[in-house]
Amino acid sequence: MFGIENLMLFIISGLLLNISPGPDTVLIVSRSASQGWRAGLIAVAGIGTGVCLHIFAAALGVSALLATSATAFTLVKLAGAAYLVYLGVKMLLAKRPEHGVVAQQVSAASFRSIFLQGFVTNVLNPKVALFFLAFVPQFIAVDAANKALAFVILGFIFNLNGMLWCVFLAVSAGFAGKKMKVSPIVSHWLNKSIGALFVALGVKLALADQR
Repeated sequence: MFGIENLMLFIISGLLLNISPGPDTVLIVSRSASQGWRAGLIAVAGIGTGVCLHIFAAALGVSALLATSATAFTLVKLAGAAYLVYLGVKMLLAKRPEHGVVAQQVSAASFRSIFLQGFVTNVLNPKVALFFLAFVPQFIAVDAANKALAFVILGFIFNLNGMLWCVFLAVSAGFAGKKMKVSPIVSHWLNKSIGALFVALGVKLALADQR
């Protein structure tokens, strides 16, 4: 249907790929553990929106530019890496809270910030665009009447799988964080650890080859 081949294999492969840890997983787990499952779900929404943008871009052929133009790839890659490093450094430089200070409930402004973090981190990662360009076409028939439509359908199936997994991560991490009753000091050092990981991921993305 719609020129799609081996749909079940695509679903299984996509689920396994979504389970693999990455920057998105780090953002979701860190937000949920430190600020509750609602903050984690906001991050999930931002990431899912970013994936949708990649899906339409790839379907329209924009992602082909990233695969063929070294300059375009490098610019997007460095922008994404710089943002990850910025997030990491910001978390590393955050001051330690005073003893006994209780974390306040996340405000609407904070939710917007979390959403944008998830969205921008995903959108500025050219590896996501290249992944869609390399992976999805393998499940579209050569003689498909509308390859763009088939691409979009497969992309949304992949995104749905990813969002279900991410929601599970957000709720699980939020529940675990609440049960553990993490103190402000422990949370502070947890954020520093996550910040260091963000910096490492940003550097890794900056040094990634165009393959």
